[in-house]
This record gives sequence, C-alpha cells and structure tokens, in this order.
Amino acid sequence: MFPENRARRLRKNDKIRNLVAETVLRPDDMILPVFFDENIDSPRNTDSMPGVKTWALKDYKNIAENVTSNGVNSVLVFGVPKKKDAVGSQAYAEDGVAQTAIRGIKNASNLTVIADLCMCEYTDHGHCGIIKNGKVDNDSTLEYYSKIAVSQADAGADMVAPSGMMDGQVAAIRQALDENGHKDVSIMGYSAKYKSAYYGPFRDLAQSCPGKGDRSGYQMDIRNRREGIREMAEDINEGADIIMVKPAGPYLDIIRDAADTFDMPLCAYQVSGEYAMIEAAAQNGWIDRDRVMTESLTGIKRAGADMIITYYAEKVAKMLEEQ
Repeated sequence: MFPENRARRLRKNDKIRNLVAETVLRPDDMILPVFFDENIDSPRNTDSMPGVKTWALKDYKNIAENVTSNGVNSVLVFGVPKKKDAVGSQAYAEDGVAQTAIRGIKNASNLTVIADLCMCEYTDHGHCGIIKNGKVDNDSTLEYYSKIAVSQADAGADMVAPSGMMDGQVAAIRQALDENGHKDVSIMGYSAKYKSAYYGPFRDLAQSCPGKGDRSGYQMDIRNRREGIREMAEDINEGADIIMVKPAGPYLDIIRDAADTFDMPLCAYQVSGEYAMIEAAAQNGWIDRDRVMTESLTGIKRAGADMIITYYAEKVAKMLEEQ
C-alpha cells in the first residue's frame, strides 16, 4: 500500500520548490566587510583570505561603484592606520582611515555604511581597549568608544557597530551619539561575540593580533549558551537597534535562541575562518564552492538571522540577481 501523504509532490520541479521554500536569501540580506589600509597605494591580497582584497584609501569610489553594481546595498567598514598608539587615537581622528573611507563612500554612493567600532586595529598592543595594570580596563575604554562613535557618525556613517564586548558599551555610545546630534544613527551591537579561533584570517587582514595575552577577559566563552542571551538582552536594554551573533556557522544554536527570544532585527557574521575553510576546500576541488556558499548562508538565515555579514556578499548577491 502506498502512502497517502507524499512530500515529494512539492519537490517535483524548481517552480514548486521555490513556491514552498521556507527560507529565501535576498541581496538586501547581505553586508560586505571592506578593508582600507593607509599604508598601501594599491590593493593587497592576503593568503589566508583568497579573493578578499585590502584596499588603498583612494579606492573608495571604485569600491562603492563595484559593490553597488553587484547588487549589495550595505558595507561594514574597517580601517588600518599608519600610526598606532596605546589609546588608538587614529580610531577617532577626523581624518582617520575609517572616517575618510566612510565620507568617501557616502559621497560616491547610496550605500548603507556601517562603521565597525573597535580599537584593536588602532592600538599598538592589539587589544580592543585601554590597558591599565596589564588588563583591558572596561570603563575608561567606554570613553574612547564614545569618541570613536561620534567621529564615525560625523563622517557620515549610517550605523556604528561596537565589537569590543565591553560592559555598557551600547549605553555609552547611545548617550554620546544623542548628545552630539546623531540621534538617527543606529547601533548594531556585536552582542554575542565569542572568543573564537575562526577569527584568524581576519587578523591577517586587519593586522589586529594582540601583542600579549588574548581576549578571554572580554569576548565570550565558547562553551556558554545562556550567557549569549543575557548579553543580547543587555544590549537591547541599553538601546541597540540591531543585535548580532558572531561567528555564525558554529553558533546556529545561539542565532536560533536569539530569534526565538527577541523581537529585534538579528544579524549574524559569517567570519573569516568560515570563509577561508570553504575557499580552501573549493580550491582543492573537494567541494562545489557556490553550492556550499549558498547552503551555509541559507543555514544561517534559516536559523533566524535577518541579515548576514559575509565576505561572499557580492558573489551571492550577483548570483541571486541572475536567477
């Protein structure tokens, strides 16, 4: 006797499969990280991130045009300065690398510009805050985060994204933005950012490895699930407009928890190590790059993310527009 319920009826061709698809990727879901380095005059390649370039500061117009033409509408801006010091002063300089890039992209395009707000690329010790007595001091770091946020908003950023995992960072930044005429600038909190081994290739790109110690004292322990919910709840209470889980692929359970718990826009960051592993396997002919890329991003979206920061943003957006 054959079954009365036949699930395969809804899988018999592309049109029907698309009609009943529960999860759909869109170009508007994708945010592209872009890196600018004041120390270079032409684009630089990084071995651990094949296909991802670090750009000279003068290239912002070309980047804006390319990104827009490929169907991506949002970028996350990172900068590498010429000068680094103990307090990361170039992170909040009016003519800093990130501020100059933000201003240039906004003048050249209608892209939504999100400014990564951290200090690790700008400090000579490579940590995400101010060092006191050999440790990252939370409260004095907040003063600098506030200065950085205002400088990025002054440059034209639509959104700032604090990634340092300092307690109270969203509240401090919200207050500083509001007091300096930037009530309309949004905050995307790196709310549940884990101390992950998947960040390695990014640190090659951004030249942001800590000189001594690691970031265990401020980034989250990979073993903790409930703590992620507490961190996200704190950011929401402090005024975050969007919350984020980072990394994405190894933390789909945290993304699902967040989607089920909070009625808030949710971002997930498919980080450099996730990208690099796909690329390495594809280059060796072990996997189909495009299919694995699409499957990994669909899995992140299916887990509950509303938007995804990914180095594949241009490639997947162009592919989706061509379908």
